[in-house]
Amino acid sequence: MFKYVGNISDLSHYIIDKFIIEKKVAIDATLGNGYDTDFLADKFEKVYSFDIQKEACEKYLLKNLINVKIINASHHFFEKYIKEKVDCIMYNLGFLPGGDKNVTTMHDTTLMSIKKGLELLNNGGIMTICIYRGHNEGKIEETCILEYLKSLDKNKFGVMLHSYLNRDESAPILAVVEKK
Repeated sequence: MFKYVGNISDLSHYIIDKFIIEKKVAIDATLGNGYDTDFLADKFEKVYSFDIQKEACEKYLLKNLINVKIINASHHFFEKYIKEKVDCIMYNLGFLPGGDKNVTTMHDTTLMSIKKGLELLNNGGIMTICIYRGHNEGKIEETCILEYLKSLDKNKFGVMLHSYLNRDESAPILAVVEKK
């Protein structure tokens, strides 16, 4: 088992844990099975967690964590629910593991969400985007997101891409955006 290059979500967690100084408010843009929300709830004072699938939200609500607000809505509606700056935003794109693979994140709403998220992000904050490109919409998301991230002002944002070189082209990639 690899320690650094094993799981892209674990790498995302490591980056957030080690490089975000202020851990007050975080967003999990894609609740799914709740693993990222669990991680964020352990590290941050307040977590907003979004998912369009009611079942995912209801299942997570059973944990009854006082510092987590579950929002059954698309992540491109950040401004409707969040009225404060945040220190971290996590995306784990694609579909719900074990769920309906026809229900996926969509490139247009994901891109809107990323743009709105960067406005909400505090200076020194980090956004991580795990892009799963093993399905058609994932490939479209990859293209749109990477093109947008390349256009960000380098004086305001640092952007890094982590990808596997010796796996097939559908392996997930991790984009990390740090706001100066």
